Order: sequence, then C-alpha cells, then structure tokens
Amino acid sequence: MTELQQVEFEILKEFVRICDELHLTYYLVCGSALGAVKYQGFIPWDDDIDVALPRADYEIFCNQAQKMLPEHLVLQNNKTEPNYPLIFSKIRHKGTTFIEKSMAAINMNHGIYMDVFPLDGYPQAEKERARIEKEKRRYALARLCCLNVSLTWKTRLLVTFQKFIGLHKKPCRFINRLEKQITRYSTNTSEIWCNHGNWQGQLEYADKRQYGQGTWTTFEGLRVRVPAQYDEYLTQKYGDWRCDLPEHEKQGHHYHYICDVQRAYTEYVVETSKRSIQLKNN
Repeated sequence: MTELQQVEFEILKEFVRICDELHLTYYLVCGSALGAVKYQGFIPWDDDIDVALPRADYEIFCNQAQKMLPEHLVLQNNKTEPNYPLIFSKIRHKGTTFIEKSMAAINMNHGIYMDVFPLDGYPQAEKERARIEKEKRRYALARLCCLNVSLTWKTRLLVTFQKFIGLHKKPCRFINRLEKQITRYSTNTSEIWCNHGNWQGQLEYADKRQYGQGTWTTFEGLRVRVPAQYDEYLTQKYGDWRCDLPEHEKQGHHYHYICDVQRAYTEYVVETSKRSIQLKNN
C-alpha cells in the first residue's frame, strides 16, 4: 500500500468496526469492490475507498458514527458542514491533507477521506423517475457552481448565471431538495437500487439482487462485504473487469493540489470568507 492508501485503510477499519457494532449492512462499491474481488485489496494505482449502505442503515450510521469514531476522524456531510456540496458523506482524517483541485476553494475539512454513499430505491413509474432526474439535474448545476471543473461553454454560461443569483451560497438547499425526492423510495420495496451520489450516472442504477445480502471477501486482510452478484455489478460498471488496463489508464482519478499524510490541511490554507479558502502559496 502507498502511504495514502494506508491512511484510507485505517479509516475503512473504523468504518467496518462501527457497522459491525451497529449491525448495519454495507458494501464496498465502485473501484473498492473491484479491488477486493480482483486484487484482494486496493487496485494498485487507486486513490480512494468507496462504501455504500442502504438508506435506512446509512442514516443510522450518520446519526451514530461521530461519537463512535476516534478523535482524529470526522464525519463530513451537508449536515455537519454547510459548505459541503455533495449528497453523500465522507469520513476524514483531520490530521492529514488531501486538497482536491475541484473543491480546493471550499471552506471545509480537506483531510484524507473515504466516501460513504447512501443507496436508495428507484420508482417504476416513468413520471416519478422523470421528477427525480429533473431534480438531479438541478442539483448537478448547483453543485457545479461550487466546484472548479472543466465545463462546456454552454454549461459555463449557466453556471455563471447561477453564481450571479447566488446559488453557490446555498448548496444545502439543493441537497435537501434532492434528498426529499430520492428518499421517498425504500430499498425494501424497490426492485432497483441507486447510488445517486456517484458520478457514473445510470451505471449506478442496478437490480437490487446485485447487492442482496452481500458476499464476504477480504480487503488487505480485512473481512469485508461486497455486492452479492459482484460479477454482474462490476460488469455493469466496468465491462470486462477481469482484463488488464492499458498502462496509461492505470492512475487515480482524484486530482489534487496537495496530499500530505503527516500534516493537517489547515497548515496549507487560509480562510478568505465563511465559504472560501485559498492555498497559502497562491
């Protein structure tokens, strides 16, 4: 493991411990599920850990985790940090630094992290699906107002207008609106489960049998759960996941300005407003 992966693995161990103590169902998902199945640990070039819980268990975790986490770890979401612009949670190591380029200007915790996603049900009725997708587009546009990412000229015009009317100041408003829509559909009664928080869109909409009760495997020697039908899950997301990638594709996808496993992010930034920070060397 790299030094970054070692910190992330320590966070994962605490997450698994809490889920075990609270009897919560979770799954390693995305590249972490692929790593667990294919490499029995991290994909060698990976730079994060992704887990997901059905919404009911996710809410229990969010309500209980902070008091069960060791002091150096913090739960981050729009409830704990109003400037945080995403619809899922992270567990951060507050004594470290991982300042991603896309979120470097946001005044929030920038420690090394792992992602914790909620899984929600998805309706069968087309009208209800259309309502969710419309709200997701609204949220995505509001989120872009907060992030530093490459945009097409049309999207840049829309984002500029949204910033002009102040939407970048209210990420919680759009997160709450979207959550009201997606949490209406229980994973107990829905045939489709969705990880709305991940960036792969409808590749994250899966038959709930893919998740099921999960199946056990190991991740760097730690006993963990991955989706029960992991072959179907990984094939849907990655195609022929068993084949090796070309060398130029073997790289992490979280582009960062600073990664430091020894020093806290607060040593690298200065607050410019309640919502914004900047790097000290800028």
